[in-house]
Amino acid sequence: MYSGSSDGESHEAAQRKIPPASSMLWVRNLRRFIGSGAGLGSEALMELETKRILLDIFKEKQQKSAEGGTIPKGSISHRVQRLAKYRFLKKQSDLLLNADDLDAMWVCLRENCVIDDATGAEKMNYEDFCHIASVCTEQIGPKCRRFFSPSNFMKFEKDESGRIAILPFYLYVMRTVSLTQARIDMSELDEDSDGFLQPREMEAYIRGLIPNLAQLRDMPVAFIQMYCRIAAHKFFFFCDPHRRGKSCIKKVLLSNCLQELMELHQESEEEVTDTEQAENWFSLMSAQRICDMFLALDKDMNGTLSKQELQEYADGTLTEIFIERVFDEHVRRGKIGGGNTREMDFESFLDFVLALENKDTPEGLTYLFRCLDLQGRGFLTTADIHSLFRDVHQKWIEGGNYELCIEDVRDEIWDMVKPADPLSITLADLLACKQGGTVASMLIDVRGFWAHDNRENLLQEEEEPEEE
Repeated sequence: MYSGSSDGESHEAAQRKIPPASSMLWVRNLRRFIGSGAGLGSEALMELETKRILLDIFKEKQQKSAEGGTIPKGSISHRVQRLAKYRFLKKQSDLLLNADDLDAMWVCLRENCVIDDATGAEKMNYEDFCHIASVCTEQIGPKCRRFFSPSNFMKFEKDESGRIAILPFYLYVMRTVSLTQARIDMSELDEDSDGFLQPREMEAYIRGLIPNLAQLRDMPVAFIQMYCRIAAHKFFFFCDPHRRGKSCIKKVLLSNCLQELMELHQESEEEVTDTEQAENWFSLMSAQRICDMFLALDKDMNGTLSKQELQEYADGTLTEIFIERVFDEHVRRGKIGGGNTREMDFESFLDFVLALENKDTPEGLTYLFRCLDLQGRGFLTTADIHSLFRDVHQKWIEGGNYELCIEDVRDEIWDMVKPADPLSITLADLLACKQGGTVASMLIDVRGFWAHDNRENLLQEEEEPEEE
């Protein structure tokens, strides 16, 4: 009764219900381990599967890029885009005042201002301001008109007669022109037009400035590449805090680094002392000093510094625990030396020097705080302070100084910082107390502690020449 035609129907139903072997999960897993019968073992199959997945991901990414309007480099569209960008930047540059225009504006300002009888300063009221705007427009052209707006006049300090000094106004115009030109130059070097500069792009910008910087014109040609590398690194130390390898152009323009670099632009009649040149990171003397310092520390001349070699920095006044922490936090493990050996390359050395020479800045103090935070908890306890200062105390005694109590120093640091939490000191506490750099020096450098301990005598020595 149940045999006959029903057997064919049940066979067909079984074929419909049973999925092919290749689609069954246990079959796929089994083939992955024992082979598929095509002569490929499990490893080969896994490799093919990985390649297929990566190819799918690549195709998907390519499709998204095409949908997002990304233009491949080297294509006609990319060339047209670059040409359009160049013409736009050229147009913006043509709208700026050049050196002759600025000189003509200064002449107009001086010829149409009034002299303050009390101070002798050259000033102008709003009527003079509008008149000078008309004269400058006739002589220079409409491109200077935007500087003579009512809102610009209101930006400057006015005397009781409502007049402003012409010098601050002229300096404002010069700074605006200079920053705008720098913005244009940086944008031209920004290949992907994302508003950020990569290290090689920043180096190219600095290289283009060298012929126009009076104090760098005589730089040896062989040293230019190294100089650009050193100079660009300071921009990234301060303008790329998250170490993404690119620096925002707007942040660069507003940073003190660019202002410090531009100080080398003007030739001064007075001779610049060696100390002043050394204090400016971008001076030729400073760059050569850093190179000489690195070469002197690199005893084995392998292009990197070991912990023992870095220990000789600053005449060996830095503590061993601090050097250890620098390598733990800021030196990547490299292939040189093999095993677990870490060596500090030149870029890491530049970060190290910048942090020590700028301890009072948020960027420098952030670098140092990571070294001081022995447990990586984001705060310092009394035990951390005791451990850090113990090495300073040892060097202090070895130097023939008087005996001191570590607990007294610890309490003094707490009084200097006044942390929000009386049991711990955070980076925010060090930044807020305005003495974070001093505290860091006391904990990592015996010379820094000596300077703090003798601060009153040092202040007296600085005041004595002025009294004479």
